[in-house]
Amino acid sequence: MLELKPDRAGVPDLQAPRASALRDPRPVQERSEVDRVYGEVFDAAMDRRLLPGAKLTEATLCSAFQCSRSTVRAALARLAHDKIVVIEPNRGARVWQATPKEIRDVFATRRALEDIVLDMLAAVDDIETRLVPLRQMVDREQQAFERGDRISWIRLSNAFHVELAQLLDNEVLTDLLTGLCARTTLIIALGDTTGGSTCSYVEHREILDYLARRDAHSARAAMDHHLQDCELRMEEPGAVTSDPWAAFPAQL
Repeated sequence: MLELKPDRAGVPDLQAPRASALRDPRPVQERSEVDRVYGEVFDAAMDRRLLPGAKLTEATLCSAFQCSRSTVRAALARLAHDKIVVIEPNRGARVWQATPKEIRDVFATRRALEDIVLDMLAAVDDIETRLVPLRQMVDREQQAFERGDRISWIRLSNAFHVELAQLLDNEVLTDLLTGLCARTTLIIALGDTTGGSTCSYVEHREILDYLARRDAHSARAAMDHHLQDCELRMEEPGAVTSDPWAAFPAQL
């Protein structure tokens, strides 16, 4: 088990896609103000800058993004629809925090869906060629880990699973997995210890090797082990406080 080095500033660009860009690939200029606020909050949660349980007040977000309350409310409503935040009557919004049952349900469903993706990919004729960009992504994931670039490492680790599904060109399947990956990320944000976690790039590379050999059974076993390892490292969710201002320094 290797350890992630302390965060380092100024590391080279590792082409680590924002989680919001995977969900909405449109150019920035084509997005609305609601899209912008949605994307910033979504990315802060996926990057673990904004942790589960953190309160999101309209006033704070309006100040952070220099936008209207109607824009913030629309963005929060979309985030609630996507299970990223929870809106409670008379209590406002907070980042979704999973219960123990939700943790079990999310991981069980995630494993089943990932297995479907792997079975379908193993049957693709030109699978070795299609996996080349994924191998390059895993190389960047390893570089980010070894350099201590925590956010790039998290982004690339998450993007691996989404882009693996995208190889099938099945929008429904990709959309379902993208949502599950987002919820898994929020679960891991509370219970995982990034500095001492098993290197995801090692397991990702192993999965790709099995797929290239069209060994769906071994690929599924490797994926199941990969996800089970994540689930077993989780601790009981606890109370978390997080300042939404700190999550969006570029906006202030």
